[in-house]
Amino acid sequence: MKLNTVCIIDDDPIFVYGTKVLLNYNSSFCSNIIVYENGKEALDDLRFMLKTNKEMPEVIFLDLNMPFINGWEFLDELKKMDLKKKIRVYVVSSSLDKMDEEKARKYDMVVDFINKPFTVNKLQQLLVATEGEST
Repeated sequence: MKLNTVCIIDDDPIFVYGTKVLLNYNSSFCSNIIVYENGKEALDDLRFMLKTNKEMPEVIFLDLNMPFINGWEFLDELKKMDLKKKIRVYVVSSSLDKMDEEKARKYDMVVDFINKPFTVNKLQQLLVATEGEST
């Protein structure tokens, strides 16, 4: 199953570049990649998409530590939105604090907590899991 849109919300240009390379390398994962440097940009655009009935991303890769609106604030606002379909959120963080992982798993939309760096193997596991959810 190929996803239409994947969203990356991260202020680290090296991580964004690497993730885009991995996603483009595995062209069976998604057709479109949307990138936001912080949670505020992403929320503003997602609210606009929802308001105008545009197609929302199926998957979001979310960093926790960002300026303006961090990952936690983003998740709090996302869960308030009246989404037509579930968005699978993967928290991708360099944090090694188990408390962050436990907190992330308390959000219904968070599917997994992934430690940076993001790898080809992890992407392949996500693809298999995504295909399993759609059947």
